[in-house]
Parts: sequence; C-alpha cells; structure tokens
Amino acid sequence: MVLEVVARSGSGLTLTEIAQKTDSPLSSVQSIVNGLVSNGFVEEHAKRYHLGMAPYVLNLMAGRRVVSQVSDEDLEELRTITGLTCLLAVAVGDFLFYIDYSSTRAEYAYYSEALVRGPLIQSSAGFVLLAGMEKRDVWTYLNSLPDSDDWRVRRYFEMLPGIQENGVCAAPGVTEVAADGVSIAIREWGRTVAAVTIAGTEAEIAERQEELAGILQKRFGRTAG
Repeated sequence: MVLEVVARSGSGLTLTEIAQKTDSPLSSVQSIVNGLVSNGFVEEHAKRYHLGMAPYVLNLMAGRRVVSQVSDEDLEELRTITGLTCLLAVAVGDFLFYIDYSSTRAEYAYYSEALVRGPLIQSSAGFVLLAGMEKRDVWTYLNSLPDSDDWRVRRYFEMLPGIQENGVCAAPGVTEVAADGVSIAIREWGRTVAAVTIAGTEAEIAERQEELAGILQKRFGRTAG
C-alpha cells in the first residue's frame, strides 16, 4: 500500500502524507519507508518520497522498458557519432546498473543484459548519479566505503562542482580497469533518474573528453538542468 501511494504521487509525498493516505501510524510508515529506501524502491528528495529505481530494474528483468527520455535509437545514434560504447545507467540503492547499451564489446553487453551491479564510486556515471542524490544519502554512502576508496571520494568532491553546474562528469579516472567515460545526468520530474555514458579506453576518453561532453550536452543537455 505504501509503495502504491508513493507511485501514484506525481510530486512525491511526505511521511505524514503517506501515513494519512494509508491510514497508518506515522511510526509504522517511517519503518516501512526506511526499508523501501534502503533497497531502492523509494527515494527521498527534499523530504518527499518518490518511486525509486528498483521497480524499474525489476521491470527490465521482466522485459519492460525503463527511462522514457533515452531510447535504444538514441544510444545507437550516439555510438555512430562517436564510434565508442554508449550506456544508460541507473542507481538502485548503493549500486549502479547499466540497463541499456550500444556497443560491439562483449563485456558491456554482459554488464547490461545480465544487469550486473557495480559501485557508484567507480565510474563517471556513478559520480553523476551520486551528485543527484540527497546529501544525507551521499554522506552515508561515502562513509560506508573502505579506506581503499578514499582517493575516489576525494576525486568525487573535486568533480562535484562541475557536475552540479552542467550535469556532466568527464574522465574521472576511478575505474578498476583501463577504461573511463564521459557521462551526463538524465533528469525527470526535477531529479536525476539516470546517466548516459560514452565509454572507452583511458587514452580515448582523455583525448576526446571535451568533444564527447559537447556531444552529450547537445543531445541531452535539456534533461541535465
């Protein structure tokens, strides 16, 4: 019932509103909502609760479509223009999922089609998605990371002002493999719901990061503000 009333709200609901609509005690609603938030079914933005990405990922597993503003054709066109792998990513709880792609590289097909989850702190898409989250949730996530990720946390804060300004994160250099990316935020209903990434080798992305950022801003910039 809680998930349904949240899903039906266009602009999100406060805890009090959820309690009123479900005719439930506020303390019970708080406990239920906390569990839904921790698992990605509900997200909090400015003390209002919205449907999270977990239901969408479950729909993907069932063969249904997710982010409305980015199509398969968009990713195919982007790959044709850039000659590089193009990906669509979402955050579910503390993890990143690539939910769609256009690439000739088998590993990206695997990540997307198998819905393999990865750490938000280890990619340009993850940085963009973190920048769109509530500050409290970001702090909690960053504090949960091991000491070995301290340099990635510093890198995130170095890049955060630029991401907040234009929705783009270019070549953060935080992956565990010899790859990197340029990503842009996709926003719906006033919040970041996904990120589009152009991925390649570290050398490719370093050399072309400004060009690739410009391509993403031209194509998706209206959804990043």
